[in-house]
Amino acid sequence: MKLKRFFLRYYPPGIILEFEKGGYLRTKSIDLLDLTPETNPDELVAEIRQSEPLITESRADQVKQLIFRLQQKQGQQDHHRFCFFKELKAHILPLTNVAFDKSGSRFITGSYDRTCRVWDTASGTELHTLEGHRNVVYAIAFNNPYGDKIATGSFDKTCKLWCAETGKCFHTFRGHIAEIVCIIFNHCYSCNICLCIVEFFNSKKELHIGHTAEVLSLCFNTVGSQLVTGSFDHTVAIWDVASGRRVHTLIGHRGEISNVQFNWDCSLIVTGSMDKTCKLWETVSGKCVATLVGHKEEVLDVCFDLSGQTIATASADGTARVFSATTHECLVTLEGHDGEISKICFSPQGNRVLTASSDKTARLWDVQSGVCLQVLEGHTDEIFSCVFNYEGDTIITGSKDNTCRIWY
Repeated sequence: MKLKRFFLRYYPPGIILEFEKGGYLRTKSIDLLDLTPETNPDELVAEIRQSEPLITESRADQVKQLIFRLQQKQGQQDHHRFCFFKELKAHILPLTNVAFDKSGSRFITGSYDRTCRVWDTASGTELHTLEGHRNVVYAIAFNNPYGDKIATGSFDKTCKLWCAETGKCFHTFRGHIAEIVCIIFNHCYSCNICLCIVEFFNSKKELHIGHTAEVLSLCFNTVGSQLVTGSFDHTVAIWDVASGRRVHTLIGHRGEISNVQFNWDCSLIVTGSMDKTCKLWETVSGKCVATLVGHKEEVLDVCFDLSGQTIATASADGTARVFSATTHECLVTLEGHDGEISKICFSPQGNRVLTASSDKTARLWDVQSGVCLQVLEGHTDEIFSCVFNYEGDTIITGSKDNTCRIWY
């Protein structure tokens, strides 16, 4: 093996190694999830060298400089206040979802009008309209980090794969017998698509039947070897991607599963449920290690921050909560919305939380204090989607008022 070059990953902090093996270029990542501005770089380099043979003595100074850059990024104070930039009358019917590409330079919107549209973030200009579905386009995704393909899933029971650069439809995947409501790319392989659990179309793998009701959420682990699915049957399943075999069934919730997510190092899974709780599970054993309680109504969304140290939950009771993934304690309760909160996400830096609500507003919160930093107003109907770009300096909100808004 021969090390060729380094790439820096700010969120979560890490160093990507590009190396040559057997005549092919490959990559591996050194995750630095516990890095802080106070970490001793020399000690960390020594620790990395012990476990990573590609980091030789001649490369040690380069790694040290990369660690310095990561620490400088962490030390930057985030006082950014978002300003409304532009409203896009994106569709003639309500939107269903919005999603950024990795760079944040483009985003996509899905709609009840049966189309998906591709937008330039900086100008708000429409780049392409992806037409061809015969019913609601509900699920949309870029194949990040590449960003050259888009997948759309529809109530017409099909998925389409598109060229993000030209808007051309590469292929239509068929086989589902019901609406497609969630879709994701395997981030390690740019062409692998998983659609609502039933098929991996490119590899021709078919997952064994594991749920007895609709699958509403799914997530690949970071390396793409496992998939977790949440269902209306109150259970969660962990699947081996290569074989399609079910590894574990996570049983314990007493209501439908609203969302599932791996943390970055894939050691934990968090699940949200209509039973008003979230649960934290060990990936390897499938054991439930904690039940996160406090919400008075259904938990509609749940997510980890990129470091995997903190969990945020959103509820129909109009509040959000932030929990420690280590102690399982509720750190802060976010109160202020006048309606249910359907979507929640962390900023890439992890120090802020963004929420979207049926009260027609999105709100930005400080994670440590729970203080509402900003109310994003202007939509005239329920906001069902909100998302940060990779740098955390741009927000897109999507609403049932048929518009999306760009905030800088």
